[in-house]
Amino acid sequence: MKTADDLMKGKSKGLISVSPESTVQEALRIMVERNIGAILVEKDGEILGIWSERDFMRNSLQAGFDITAARVGDYMTTALHSAPRDTPLIKLQEMFLGLFIRHVLIEENGKVTGVLSIGDVLRAILLEKDEQLRELNTMASWEYYENWKWKGGSEP
Repeated sequence: MKTADDLMKGKSKGLISVSPESTVQEALRIMVERNIGAILVEKDGEILGIWSERDFMRNSLQAGFDITAARVGDYMTTALHSAPRDTPLIKLQEMFLGLFIRHVLIEENGKVTGVLSIGDVLRAILLEKDEQLRELNTMASWEYYENWKWKGGSEP
């Protein structure tokens, strides 16, 4: 089974982050440019939280919310979950479903090296299952099953 490391190899290198003092508008601009749904919040090399399009959706309805003045650090999610790079995808899936989260930080030697989303993991699992089914279909032959109907007389 594939691991977080296998998925990380296919993603762009480097973490995308903003400082907690960045405005929501600045964070949104970067997220749109990079085509991502969440951005890490980092200060002095330490990841403090994550801010996502869902956070924006929830917060934008608050009275007085202004994307040009609101600071990401005031609205970020700070309850972060992480997993080592060698974590199997099925374990990551369990984390997403069991913890009701959408992003997991991936670590190597105690340092965050990337982020995987629930979409990344579920897509990889489905592709792996599809590959397994295709492989099984090439192994199985239907030639002996074509004539299973009873010939003559009534069926039992």
